[in-house]
Amino acid sequence: MNAPHIASKNALDRRHFLRGAGASMLSLPFLDAMIPAFAQGAATDESPRRFVAMCATLGFHTPFLFPQQTGRDYEMTPYLAKLKDHRDNLTVLSGLSHPSQQGNNGHASEMTWLTSAQRPGLAGFKNLISLDQVIADKVGIETRYPFLALGTSSRSMSWTSTGVEIPAESSPAKLFKALFVDGTEAEIAQEMRDLKRGRSILDTVLGEAKKLETELGHRDKEKLEEYLTSVRDLEVRLQQSEGWAVKPKPQVDAEVPRDVQDRNDAIAKQRVMNDLILLAFQNDSTRAVTFQLGGMNAVPSNIPGVQTDWHNLSHHGKDPKKIDELKIIEEAEFDVLNEFLTKLSGIQENGKSLLDHTAVLYGSNLGNASSHSPKNVPLVLAGGGFKHGQHLNSTIDEKTETPLSNLFVTLAQRMGVETDAFGSSSSAGIPGLELA
Repeated sequence: MNAPHIASKNALDRRHFLRGAGASMLSLPFLDAMIPAFAQGAATDESPRRFVAMCATLGFHTPFLFPQQTGRDYEMTPYLAKLKDHRDNLTVLSGLSHPSQQGNNGHASEMTWLTSAQRPGLAGFKNLISLDQVIADKVGIETRYPFLALGTSSRSMSWTSTGVEIPAESSPAKLFKALFVDGTEAEIAQEMRDLKRGRSILDTVLGEAKKLETELGHRDKEKLEEYLTSVRDLEVRLQQSEGWAVKPKPQVDAEVPRDVQDRNDAIAKQRVMNDLILLAFQNDSTRAVTFQLGGMNAVPSNIPGVQTDWHNLSHHGKDPKKIDELKIIEEAEFDVLNEFLTKLSGIQENGKSLLDHTAVLYGSNLGNASSHSPKNVPLVLAGGGFKHGQHLNSTIDEKTETPLSNLFVTLAQRMGVETDAFGSSSSAGIPGLELA
């Protein structure tokens, strides 16, 4: 065992280290925030592959989703009946969960649905990189935006390689402007100046770090190298962004959407954001999207028959009246999903539908929201060129489920990521899930 490093000098002043860059309060999260979320590149595939993950954080009542039968001859459940037109282009997945998801509160597994990090929110917790970011690292250079992190609130499912949450965009109007409205000459010039200044700061940070490296022990060198890897990644993205800043954005035959003014109209929020995801994919503005569908401690608006606050209904305790109301809300969510899949199916691209080129993962981090259980999470996978039309139950035995991360390996591979593992995966894929 190596002898522990014993500091023999005064502690380094982080502000002093970065003051020469002209940014005395600079830190890695700030550096992340400096970067516009797009990269430079030209699409080389006329039919690029896309990925979108949607997570409903208050869960779904799984008896209304999971069929009793596995395979292709399953009987439709109430929620799947909403998707009946897409039965042959979707797979129902049961028996999947991340291990060790009991965190500091019953909803902590929201943070780890796309990462699989364990013990969320507890002492010593550090999140892992989310699946969309792994995909963005691979294909993001091809589009203006390497990824879009969206939500009905600012909470996000996207996490960097250093475990930092990427805030979600919740304003459809702002998203539309970012995607399709060109800035003025003055705005573009300012953006270019900001990008060049960002590169200048990073150059200074890297230079100072090289001087510092000789003064550090082994463990501190490892931490510094992790930091510098992030800085180098940012440097590459800044270079890519300079090219996109002066390129015209795609023109679309659509008006700027209005943000939903009623904070409790969750269904309207989902519908308008889904339409923007569709436009972003159709114009190849991005190929990786996350969309967190947050619940609320209020009665959702414009859903006839619902009079109880949503969070309360999710903790139904098997009360039939609460379950009946909850079903109305969740059926409305599946109606919106059906609309999204139908629109993807209706857009032709190189002889196939946009849905054929887009893997849509729809589900939740909670298998039983009433008890906050993160086991046997509800999942539907649609499109993406898989052999669909089936229900796959991956439960190994009565007490053992298959890691959800096994599915993530397949999804990453489909997007061109060369890997045979992700997070807590135990194998590369889900038995029975194959590409067409």
